[in-house]
Amino acid sequence: MSRPHATKDFWMPALRAEGAAFYAAVEEATPEMRVPSCPDWTVTNLVHHLGSLYRWVGAILSAPEGPPPRPSTEGLPTGKAAVEWWHREYDQLLGLLDKVDMDAPAWNWAPQPKRAGFWHRRMTLETAVHRWDAQMAIASGEPIEAAVAVEGVSEVLDTWLPAGRGHTSHTRQGVVHLQAVDADHEWFVRLRGSGVALLDTATILDTDDHHPRAHAAGTASDLMLALYGRVRFDVLDIAGDATLLDALRTG
Repeated sequence: MSRPHATKDFWMPALRAEGAAFYAAVEEATPEMRVPSCPDWTVTNLVHHLGSLYRWVGAILSAPEGPPPRPSTEGLPTGKAAVEWWHREYDQLLGLLDKVDMDAPAWNWAPQPKRAGFWHRRMTLETAVHRWDAQMAIASGEPIEAAVAVEGVSEVLDTWLPAGRGHTSHTRQGVVHLQAVDADHEWFVRLRGSGVALLDTATILDTDDHHPRAHAAGTASDLMLALYGRVRFDVLDIAGDATLLDALRTG
């Protein structure tokens, strides 16, 4: 099941670590190098995407009454200048997230409380996934740290999918059990048509439910990356109806 979201003391060091690793990877890469995990993107596209997202979230935190327009990536610097532009946007966002109260009002797009803390989690996890993407471009992908990846799995299940941001629409019914073997954490998810619900373990132990079930176990990083479509589900140990897992993908 999903646990309560972490505190600023958890998110800020994690964001700093992931940002530093992203910066190191894109500094080493060449600007037009392809990103294997995002086949339509170059490293410059990846840098533009993440830096523009930081700028957008900064505008949200600075004017919490509603969402500003999404920024365009047109006219942004290219080549190595793009990396330095990204770093400026990253530093500005770090400063905002560091000083804002996580309980302060701030718009978000999800069925979540409209509080600034949404963006501490969202920006850390977004940076972690794209750090992995950037490292894959230079063939040096490192796993996402287990505690961060646990939050990433939870975010897919409690935020992305309930907001209708799954990879595909689905009409499946059944129960999926996900287990992070390196983090002593598990999730039970019930699929009901197009709906997704996180469950307490006690609520699924009913003998009258004959819908298919699936169990997938692996490291927290592999679970998160599989839900984001970065790695195949077959990197996990799977039992039961593996096709149910497709309904949990986002990204």
